[in-house]
Amino acid sequence: MKTLIKDITNIQTGLFAKPAGIGELVYLQSKHFDEYGQLHAVLHPDLVAEGISEKHLLKDGDVLFAAKGTKNFAAVFENHNEPSVASTSFFVIRPADKKVLPQFLAWFLNNHTTQTLLKGQAIGTSIPSISKQVLENLEITVPNIEIQKAILQITKLRNKEKSLKQEIETLREKQIQQQIINAIK
Repeated sequence: MKTLIKDITNIQTGLFAKPAGIGELVYLQSKHFDEYGQLHAVLHPDLVAEGISEKHLLKDGDVLFAAKGTKNFAAVFENHNEPSVASTSFFVIRPADKKVLPQFLAWFLNNHTTQTLLKGQAIGTSIPSISKQVLENLEITVPNIEIQKAILQITKLRNKEKSLKQEIETLREKQIQQQIINAIK
């Protein structure tokens, strides 16, 4: 079933705030994610909760989409993380329809084809930005839940395969370098 993202989600912008260094909430920024869009394991609350509206608190299954800059990615917020709010670098996409898994939505937004389409519609030259309207009007095909889960499992296995290949290549390089060093001695 093809639909627009705005028809199956609620999208809001992140919150503009100045982290105090200590507090009750984590103010999530792009720097809290690695190059693959994975949230760093250790987060420290750096924002005072006083005056922060309940609507800005992230919920389990919210999809964060980094819309500013050259590194656009989507990540799913999980409730085992510290209580958090997203910075203005992100759109917070909250699935409104149980027919779409947050992880599938993040996969779709991270997909190369989707990324290319979004980057082609970014505005600004020094700091490109993807607008809320562009995101809302993005067309998505939503298969049934079982197919979504299968896609996610295949992706997880493919990423594991890539990681193992990289690890093998690194070990092989070390082995060759050691053999060269041994041959010189």
